[in-house]
Amino acid sequence: MPRSPRSRRTVLIAALGVFAAVQLIPYGRAHTNPPVAAEPVWAPPATRVLFERACGDCHSHATRWPWYSHLAPASWLVAHDVEEGREHFNVSEWGLDRRNEGAEAAEMLRSGEMPPWAYRVAHPEARLSAGDRETLLRGLDATFNDRRRLR
Repeated sequence: MPRSPRSRRTVLIAALGVFAAVQLIPYGRAHTNPPVAAEPVWAPPATRVLFERACGDCHSHATRWPWYSHLAPASWLVAHDVEEGREHFNVSEWGLDRRNEGAEAAEMLRSGEMPPWAYRVAHPEARLSAGDRETLLRGLDATFNDRRRLR
């Protein structure tokens, strides 16, 4: 049975009210990019450019916060992903007390687990060509498997 224009308007007003109310929840709005404490020596330097393009938003302190990261509930998801990404692997805190698993990061890229599909959908620049992907993999292997390069 078709809804009346009045009931559609009521649903729309209720949906807008819920959207407005969730904006009051403070989680996901503290968009921080702490200073870089230490960074690996990238081998070759082009590896860093590809890493920033495909991985840097979640795995460094150089996060680019898109417009939708300011609106709940998307802000909650983005903040969670950045927090989790930095916790697991963060090139901006390289070699400090935190555990950085560079070889594991390269393996996750190799297996297709990273970057996540949802990130690639929202960030077309993170979709690497086969050549760029191979260049990044070789660079990550060289950067993270050569202990002399680690600061």
